Amino acid sequence: MPADVLQLVLAGLSTGSIYALIALGFNIIFKATDAINFAQGEWVMMGGMVAAALYGAGKMPLAGAFIGAVAVVAVVGLLSERLVIRQLAKPTPLVVTLLTIGIAICTKSLVMLTLGKNPAGLPGFSGDKPIAVAGAAVQPQTLWIIGIAAVVMVGAHLFFGRTVLGKSMRAAAAEPEAAALVGVSPRMAMLVSFGIAAAIGAIAGVIITPLTLTSFDHGTVLGFKGFSAAMLGGLGSLPGAMVGGLVLGLLESLASGLISSAFKDAVAFVVLLLVLFVRPAGLIGKGQVERV
Repeated sequence: MPADVLQLVLAGLSTGSIYALIALGFNIIFKATDAINFAQGEWVMMGGMVAAALYGAGKMPLAGAFIGAVAVVAVVGLLSERLVIRQLAKPTPLVVTLLTIGIAICTKSLVMLTLGKNPAGLPGFSGDKPIAVAGAAVQPQTLWIIGIAAVVMVGAHLFFGRTVLGKSMRAAAAEPEAAALVGVSPRMAMLVSFGIAAAIGAIAGVIITPLTLTSFDHGTVLGFKGFSAAMLGGLGSLPGAMVGGLVLGLLESLASGLISSAFKDAVAFVVLLLVLFVRPAGLIGKGQVERV
């Protein structure tokens, strides 16, 4: 493989890993509520902004800023469910989806008012000196992004497949009334889903910030691309989030490098339209999307 193509592939895998994490957050809440969480992109942005604030103004070490940002955004996710979604007498998917738009707007405004409008950044976790990989120059942060995303994906799979809490959340999502009869609270499952999705969004925001500066208005684009990745892989499928994110990232990188950078942001839109028209269930989704 030529070095320039390899560099595009590695860049695509890095970007795709971010999209996969965002798509994972979409899918976790969709499995619990059957709704689309349009605040997911804002939680990604918030994670990067809070980490930069803690590292810069707060003088915290990079690891502490990482953990602190994830904790702060996770609390925001929990409060969003507790103070907004929980107040609904009958939380239908449509109403929950509409409320997440309001949560997204409030989150963006909160970040703008408290952390400002200026772009913020973080240093690379292992410095900024490029690493030579088969003739291609790769930023160390790229490897961190791919590695951390892989760990989060495996962790999510083990959590929902092996732990009691994860299995209880799946049961509450699939059959709320039956789960309630055996002591599993659908409301609690929804609360935990919002917290996990927000934490994963924050992780994505922190690990991408050393490569691309973040600001209060970046969440909308990230959310749209993450949603496109979720649709591409199969909305509601956790493995689909990984597949959709990586495929979208590779397509975006190759289109930008081999055709023109002007096509970069158009790729997600084109992919979303093609998926909706040709295969609404996504690449590995079922013929009918179900929460399982």
